[in-house]
Amino acid sequence: MKLILGSGSPRRRELLAQIGVVADDIRPPDIDETPLEGELPRPYCARITREKVQAVQADSDDIVLSADTTVALGRRIMGKPESAAQAAEFLIALGGRRHKIITSVAIRRGEQIWQRDVVSQAQMKRLSDDELNFYLASNDWQGKAGGYAIQGPAGAFIPWISGSFTGIVGLPLAETAALLAAAGYPLYKDIP
Repeated sequence: MKLILGSGSPRRRELLAQIGVVADDIRPPDIDETPLEGELPRPYCARITREKVQAVQADSDDIVLSADTTVALGRRIMGKPESAAQAAEFLIALGGRRHKIITSVAIRRGEQIWQRDVVSQAQMKRLSDDELNFYLASNDWQGKAGGYAIQGPAGAFIPWISGSFTGIVGLPLAETAALLAAAGYPLYKDIP
């Protein structure tokens, strides 16, 4: 049995390492992440995660783990910004407001799939022009849902969260550990 991480995210690898899990292989799937017309954030996130875990090639006894993180402001899905201008638009829209961060985790072994969605909330402060320009210049917004990562420089802009910190980062560890155990992955076996 091999554990295959269906994600290229270094943050997900780091989070798995916190619970002693190291993937045997990393195979990021290439899927279309465009939201369907009228699709709401949580169903969108769950669908993308299912598509990711199903797209990864694996043997029948291998365990595949995939996840997706979506930032939602109301019914609006705030994906990964395509430019600094779009990142600025996202950050200005989030300023002073609570928003949801949905991370869906799916594990596949053979034909069986275990999946959980974890919904957390955060509030971003209103950014001054200096804060916004500094953050945009850092390029930390690139490849980040909603245009920010709480574990990076943007952590200084988030005075309040509710829910799973690791879920906000990109992989809710409590739920991921439970899913891995359900799929028969030997968690905590090598620790004396």
